[in-house]
Amino acid sequence: MNFLKYYQGLIAMSKRWPAVVTVLGLVVAAGVIIAVATMTRVGTAPQNKTAGSADKRWQAVAPGRVEPRSGQIKVATAVIGLVDKVLVKANDPVFAGEPLIRLADDELSARLAAAEAQVAMRKRARDDKAATGAAKDRRIARDAAADAEQAVYEARSAVDRAAAKWRATGKPDAGLTAARSALARAQDRLAKQQDDLRRNEANGPLPTALEGQLSVARAEYTIARTALDKMTIRAPIDGTVLQINVRAGELAAPASLQPLLLLADLSVLRVRAELDERDLGSIKVGQAVSVRAAAFPGREFEGSVSSIAPLVEPGRLDARGIREQTDVDVVEVMVELAQPGPLAVGMKADVYFHPDKSSTDKR
Repeated sequence: MNFLKYYQGLIAMSKRWPAVVTVLGLVVAAGVIIAVATMTRVGTAPQNKTAGSADKRWQAVAPGRVEPRSGQIKVATAVIGLVDKVLVKANDPVFAGEPLIRLADDELSARLAAAEAQVAMRKRARDDKAATGAAKDRRIARDAAADAEQAVYEARSAVDRAAAKWRATGKPDAGLTAARSALARAQDRLAKQQDDLRRNEANGPLPTALEGQLSVARAEYTIARTALDKMTIRAPIDGTVLQINVRAGELAAPASLQPLLLLADLSVLRVRAELDERDLGSIKVGQAVSVRAAAFPGREFEGSVSSIAPLVEPGRLDARGIREQTDVDVVEVMVELAQPGPLAVGMKADVYFHPDKSSTDKR
């Protein structure tokens, strides 16, 4: 009888055991959650305080990109033509007026030769008739201006040859320096002769038929020469070739979506930053900044605000955090860098604005 009661008690306890285990499990889980939450609050409180203290160092922070002061010059062609030669490569330094690309120009060279022959024929016909007084002075002035113009063409050709030689050898060339100096002198002389011609044209008599025919021939020669010159694409500024988007044999056209070359003056770099419009009131021209780039962790590049745009517009740079790009209205701020160092054109950077200091005060 006692054995039967003991057996029944075991059966009853076994039925209650899952409920007891479940209750114990819930108690343990609740204890773990409370402990983790407590540790998290204790661990994060100092970090938040530190971040808040660091933020007080800066008036504002804005994303930006490094760019040359000259901007990126998109070099294109004024005429349609087949690319004959690409005379430079990426990262080459170039000077203003240096040939960068030559287009095929066989037909235009032939037209120029024909126009030159026509000028020579008309000039001989005019010279058969002597002129006196003011008409003679005007004739001399016209010939001098035409000769000066031809001298500029020849001097520019000499510069092109010297540049090609310098580009081939890769060494400093005194001949190139001399050729550029000669071109500058020829251009000055042309300007002077054209001034003299204008004075003589105002005081001289009406031209004769032969003089008019020569003037027309010279105008046609100038047109042919200008058309031929357009087949040589030249550097508009002193700078460095950033990118080349064309090869020999390809067709170059003014309507191309992509420029033939990208060119920039890398001697002075700046950062184009997009400042949140809410921070505009605390930023001024001359204010000192520190620039940081992810490519150079731990380094700061000093600079100052050079200009603030008068326009608020949607941001174009990649937005930070969870905001969408269209959610932020920004003001464009230009920052001049004192020493850009290894920063490269197009590199992303963050601009940290110092509170109430200009670059002069900081020094």
